[in-house]
Amino acid sequence: MQAVKLTAHGDRDVIEYGEVPDPAVDRDEVLVDVKAAALNHLDVWTRRGLPGIDLSFPHVPGSDMAGVVDAVGDDVTRFEPCDRVAFFAATTDSGGEGGDGPPRDDPTLSSDFSIIGEHSQGVHAEYAAVPAANLIPVPEGVDWKVAGSAALVFGTAWRMLIHRAEVQAGEHVLVHGASGGVGHAAVQIADHAGCTVYATGSSAAKLDHAAECGADHVINYEETDFAAAVDDLTDGRGVDVVVDHVGEATYDGSLRSLRKGGRFVTCGATTGGNPDAGLRRIFWNQLSVIGSTMATPEQVAEVLDLVWAGDLEPEIRATLPMSETARAHELIENREGFGKVVVIPDSEL
Repeated sequence: MQAVKLTAHGDRDVIEYGEVPDPAVDRDEVLVDVKAAALNHLDVWTRRGLPGIDLSFPHVPGSDMAGVVDAVGDDVTRFEPCDRVAFFAATTDSGGEGGDGPPRDDPTLSSDFSIIGEHSQGVHAEYAAVPAANLIPVPEGVDWKVAGSAALVFGTAWRMLIHRAEVQAGEHVLVHGASGGVGHAAVQIADHAGCTVYATGSSAAKLDHAAECGADHVINYEETDFAAAVDDLTDGRGVDVVVDHVGEATYDGSLRSLRKGGRFVTCGATTGGNPDAGLRRIFWNQLSVIGSTMATPEQVAEVLDLVWAGDLEPEIRATLPMSETARAHELIENREGFGKVVVIPDSEL
């Protein structure tokens, strides 16, 4: 079969599209005929080998996809051929409770937690053999590009806001990187939860998209100090919650944007993971710093129900053949556009 493959860690020239062995299906796995897949920033980190990722090459990347069940392992009972499914990538080595039961209640807190596509072979291929426990049914009528691009970013943002930061209606939420995958999902989720949403971005076009997603206030961080803008917009109070996956570049301003007793929730650090801790501000203002990674199966199912219903929707910035995955990486690295980058197996085009 044809698949995206990394030949080594490095720049975009290590990305190829070509023949790889057909996947074998274990007893607790499902073989999925992939109809659409999506990239995430972790695909860039995986390709670069950061932080400390040690892979066997060639490596098939990819942690988002959706498609049609082609075959099932002997122990699988939840799915059968022709079922429509979406995939989420959080897993543990110990798998589920029996052949196709759900993984542990919170696989992200397990000592053997890993991400399919980052730590093991991924799903950017014509076919993918994945644990049945990592699949969610997709209703008829849901577009494949939507189904193949929602699970990771909406699951991550849902866990951050609803389960970790525990946002409440009426609260004020600042979302950084509102043009990216997690960012545009977080804007929609905070708006859906009844919050007043503040979004940062680097251009008028990106901020217009953030407003369309539900942001009440937009701030161009290239032109203004976003923390000062938040101070003005909230009459000096600050926001209740900051959603940050940017890291060093925004950390200090994020703490300055919070009201006393506010919550800073992070799922990544694309500009670096070692800012000054800001401990004096944290203890004096009694701030909570909350880490969040991926989501549980139940949390992914919760938010995908809203996606399937059309209440939340992944924005698609580009759709490319899998053979043009290097260009997809370029779009993400150069922060071109707004939302998700989708790749389709060439045989589906």
